[in-house]
This record gives sequence, C-alpha cells and structure tokens, in this order.
Amino acid sequence: MSAAAAGGNAGGGALPGGGGGVPSALCCRQRRTAASMGGYELVRSDDAAAGGGPDLESGANSSKAAAPPSPSPAAPQPRLVSLDVFRGITVLLMIIVDDVGGFVPALNHSPWDGLTIADFVMPFFLFIVGVALTLAYKRVPDKLEATKKAVLRALKLFCLGLVLQGGFFHGVHSLSFGVDLAKIRLMGILQRIAIAYLLAAICEIWLKGDDDVDSGLDLVKRYRYQLYVGLVLSFMYTILLYGIYVPDWEYQISGPGSIEKSFSVKCGVTGDTGPACSAVGMVDRTVLGIDHLYRRPVYARTKECSINYPENGPLPPDAPSWCQAPFDPEGLLSSVMAIVTCLIGLQFGHIIIHFEKHRGRITNWLIPSFSMLAVALLMDFVGMRMNKPLYTISYTLATAGAAGLLFAGIYSLVDVYGFRRPTITMEWMGKHALMIYVLVACNILPMFIRGFYWRDPNNSLLKFIGVGA
Repeated sequence: MSAAAAGGNAGGGALPGGGGGVPSALCCRQRRTAASMGGYELVRSDDAAAGGGPDLESGANSSKAAAPPSPSPAAPQPRLVSLDVFRGITVLLMIIVDDVGGFVPALNHSPWDGLTIADFVMPFFLFIVGVALTLAYKRVPDKLEATKKAVLRALKLFCLGLVLQGGFFHGVHSLSFGVDLAKIRLMGILQRIAIAYLLAAICEIWLKGDDDVDSGLDLVKRYRYQLYVGLVLSFMYTILLYGIYVPDWEYQISGPGSIEKSFSVKCGVTGDTGPACSAVGMVDRTVLGIDHLYRRPVYARTKECSINYPENGPLPPDAPSWCQAPFDPEGLLSSVMAIVTCLIGLQFGHIIIHFEKHRGRITNWLIPSFSMLAVALLMDFVGMRMNKPLYTISYTLATAGAAGLLFAGIYSLVDVYGFRRPTITMEWMGKHALMIYVLVACNILPMFIRGFYWRDPNNSLLKFIGVGA
C-alpha cells in the first residue's frame, strides 16, 4: 500500500515506497548542484557534532547551526529513519490485516461505522506521503518542472494501481487472467494515494509563503493557503455528503448458471450515511458506473447482511436488497478527505523543516494530534460517526491524530534516543514498501509460489517448503 519514490531527488522520496528525509540529529540544506529537483544535503547539528548523547534541546536546522563540511555529492545521503520505520510498521500492519483479518475481527476492517486497527492503514500511508513531500520539495528551483514531474509520477502510480487492482490478478486460484474493460475497477488503494499525492504536491510546490517561522502560529501563517485548501475540501465534502439527494437505484449481479438477478434499493433521502443510500456511493455509481466499483463491499459483514457477523457469512433470510451491491471504499467523493489527510501530513513535515530542536518538533506534533483526536471524538459523539468507507471528517481527524502521535513516538525513540537495532526490520520494510505491497498484497508472490509446479499442481513450491503437506 505504498508508492514509488517521488520528489526527483536521491536523498528521499515523497511517496511511501521511496522514503527519504533527514535524521533527527541532522539537518538539511539545499544542494547547490542542479542534479535533481528537490534535492538536499545533510549536515550535522551541534549535538551530533559534539558526539554527545541524545538531547531534546538540540535539533536539526542548518540555517541556525554551524555546519561542518557537507559530504561529497557521491556519498550516500542519510534518511529520516523514523519516516522509514513508520512506513514499515504500516506495511506490517497491512500484511497482518490482509492475512489475519479474516479470522480475527479486531484485525479486520469495521463493517461500517466505528474503527478497528485495520482502518488506520490507509490514513497512515497518506499521512506519511505528506510528511515525505515536505522533504522532497524543500527547495523548488523550477515550479513548472516540479509540477510536471509530480503529475507524471502520480499518473504512473495511478496506472500501476489500475493494473494491480483493476481485475487483472483476479484469477489467483484458477490462474485465468484477463480484464473485462466493461467491468474493470477504476479506483483502488494506489489510485487514491496517487490522487492525494498529486494534490498535496501541487500545494507544496505553489502554496508556500515566505514568512519567518519562530512558533507554531508562524507556521500556520506561512502555510495558510494549504490550510485553506484543506478547509475548503472538508467543507465541500460535508455539503455533498449531507446535501446530495440520493434517489432509488438498481443493480444486477450474476447468479447461479450466469443468470442475471436484479435488485432495487429504496432511498429517496438526503444526508443518509448508511451503506445503501449514502452520497458517497451515489457519486461513484453516477460518475464511475456501478460495474466499475469494488464487488466485495465491507458492509457484507454487517448484521443485516451476514449471519456470521462481524465475519463474512450467508445472507440472512430477511437481508436488505443492498447487501450484494458493489461499493468502492476508495471511491471519488471519499478520496476528497484522503487528500486532507495528506495535507495534514504536510504540516507535520513542515515542523521538521522549520524547528531545530527536538522538543519543539515533538511539542508541535503532540498539540495538533491530541486536538484532532478530541475533535474527532466530539464529532462521533454528536452523530458524525467515524467511518472508513465514507472517509468521514471525524475518521480523518481521528486517524491523522493517531498518526501524529505514533510518528512523534517513533521519532523520539529512533531519531532522538537512537533505538535503531530493534526497528531495523521495520526500517527495511519502509524502504521497500512498494515492492512488498506488490508482492504480498497484490498476490504476485502467492501466484509465483502456487503458479509453478512439477507435473501435478500439488507439487508446487508450497509442498517443498512444507506448507499444506
């Protein structure tokens, strides 16, 4: 659930597969060579140069710290280790959810309202995309060229998601591959990340002020136009979610013997946030077409649709007509708030750039994180429920707040106090997040293991490694 490196630099990428950044005891300054847009060099801050232990009062801003000679251009550039560790933890969580979620409800996505551990995976990726973007676009010599590269990267990522999740690998068990273009799934995880990345990258390239930053309020002032974009998107989403009239609608599915079965769903409402009559589903059905939506909706595990709730099961005798209808959890309207999550990540990344002391960074991460969590809980209490399929505002704030707290904790342990050895596996996974996502989550590795055998299909690699023997 990640993406390829972005930002066009050797030191770090803006998408969660490329990683990149600066260690906490290090700071970054613009590379004077024009080798790559958004590149930066790394220089040690006072605490690192002194060789002392971790100090919360020493930070990472080269504009205010004396810097020894920078490494040669050919030298490998250090990374913000906590960025990779955060991404690696998210990848591990994604794998656990995919492989164990079907057996442990607490590790599976919530059937509709409410949050489980699995519901944090997508927002965490989007959040870290925003953090990494600030490092990739710390300096932008040519805004038009940077925008062109961002568009190209987003397009590549979107196309990769279309191939991986559009239906081509649907025949994992039968090894029958191919896509009916009339029913290809248009949206997906990588497509959503591509959209959020592109909008956040454009904001980071074009919507930055030149105000000096000495406090959190100065930071808000410098990036106020990015915050305005987030507020406008949130306001627009709220109006559409609660203001669009949803009429009755119909859909068809293939039954036994390829017989088409038709269902009619009664709605005729405004402001409904249930599975059947939400504006999110209506927008996707209207714009994308119902045949291009995800065909295994999460609400199939609700009490109304599953005898084995909260697990998948047979339909109850009195199941409502919408239980088997397609619904895309990464649809168009819900992706609006996914962009907001990425923009929130941008603001957390700006703190790395502008605050030189560890304590200042951590403080400026914790305050908005706890504030977002408090507002999210209040919204949920008054009826604006946390809901991942709809990507509601309360869900956006709750998951972004949790991401901020987790990132601050990882930064403190890894980059401030140097607990590298216990997290080295997570760091490696974070650096190779896209590869792991493609191999594991998109069934490439399972297909390789099961797709080659000797004479008998049961003589696959699984037999030789003792699985299923």
